[in-house]
Amino acid sequence: MIEVKVTTIINPTEDEKKVEDAVLKMFPLIELETVTTDEGKFIEGTGDIESLRDIHDLIRKEEIIDTARTRLVAGSYKHPTRTHFLINKQVATKGRLNFAPAIEEPLGSINVDIEADNAEAMEILIEWLTPPTEDGVALFEADIPEL
Repeated sequence: MIEVKVTTIINPTEDEKKVEDAVLKMFPLIELETVTTDEGKFIEGTGDIESLRDIHDLIRKEEIIDTARTRLVAGSYKHPTRTHFLINKQVATKGRLNFAPAIEEPLGSINVDIEADNAEAMEILIEWLTPPTEDGVALFEADIPEL
């Protein structure tokens, strides 16, 4: 089983609806909720592997399979059943996928945490989202796995 957790901060200078729309452009199948903590106001939600379909398609549309693969593999370093990456929130408002730097951006990023039941399931997920490439072209395209 795959669990996808998405979280982003809503800064006082940001319109909550615009932030929510940015997240939904990346993850339209995730039901979001607004949460207020001592650290601020956040939008968060959880989903399963189906909630990654749009990310899968955007990786191909933006022609960033190699970059995405690097981020997913780096995000699972030391934790073979989990991976983590950041999406640029501002770019997401336009429906585009751009991986944010490894550190949180000044206005905040969309934080994506993916957890699998085991290391093999995570490897299968990474292969589906970001297959190996040759000269930037995917060597194969797999159907969405049943994890």
